Amino acid sequence: MRADRLVSLVLLLRQRGRMTASTLARELEVSTRTVLRDIEALSAAGVPVYAERGRHGGFALLPGFRTELTGLNHDEALALLTAGSGRGERVFGLGPALASAMRKVVDALPENHRATASDAARRFLVEPETDLLPRRPATEEVPGSTMTVIRRAVLAGHRLRIHYAATDQAPQWRTVDPIGLVTVRDRGYLLATRSGADRTYRLSRVLAAEELPEPARRPHRVDLDRAWRERCARFLSGGHIAVLVRVNPQRREDLLSTAVAVRAAEPGTDGWLRLEATYQDVRHAEWALWQLGTDAEALAPEPLRVSLRDRAAAMAAQYGRAPRSDGPAEPR
Repeated sequence: MRADRLVSLVLLLRQRGRMTASTLARELEVSTRTVLRDIEALSAAGVPVYAERGRHGGFALLPGFRTELTGLNHDEALALLTAGSGRGERVFGLGPALASAMRKVVDALPENHRATASDAARRFLVEPETDLLPRRPATEEVPGSTMTVIRRAVLAGHRLRIHYAATDQAPQWRTVDPIGLVTVRDRGYLLATRSGADRTYRLSRVLAAEELPEPARRPHRVDLDRAWRERCARFLSGGHIAVLVRVNPQRREDLLSTAVAVRAAEPGTDGWLRLEATYQDVRHAEWALWQLGTDAEALAPEPLRVSLRDRAAAMAAQYGRAPRSDGPAEPR
């Protein structure tokens, strides 16, 4: 791991020029003291790193220095492949590996292409933390050390012990056979079997993990997409409610963020979308659709329409009369 970090340090200095020890430490996610030790190691190995004192000082490489340091390690290659398929680098703990891999990719570009590519990359911003719309779903955080153990067991094909906090239950240790990792809307899941039965665990509820030495009891090949679809179908068939909804296209993402799943979507003749959304129960569906106000309408089932109608009527009645005299004072 230190060798990878030394490579990343050299590439950072090549691509950005002079950098302070604190900036390097932040980029590499280590302490400033570790950066200073790495600088000494590079100098001892003949890499021409020099320090500049003063207010605008820092560390830099001698002009024109270049060496072949662009070989990707396993995690970096995995991060690139995973990032290309979605937001996996964030959920699966591959962010640092992705940053390191991208530095190597940039360094491998010809000199005349490197500046152009770097400038072009600064013209695009993908999935920023802030949004113009409210209620953006937050990414579920998983401790890096725990995610590393889980990821290693999945790839090595070893059994796994997880300390798991299921809903409304005290955390328990479970021994599972990991099959694969899935991310959906920035939520991560571990697909596994336990005593031969299919199990799906939300990664954010894994409090700790231990990789066991014995091999996992699982097939050598897996169609993860098919396995996920089958588990979703079983999950949605058990006690959930399907709702036919028409929704303003501008609020589609808001609806998706509250539904368990959306099975079908098609444009209506009125310009709105018609969706078949699945919710945990009637109460969940009522709450979710109430958040959308007049931008959504439940077309079926009828009991849900009646519940929403009665709730709207009660709200209209409350605000249709004069405020109570014994209420709180109006704000100034």
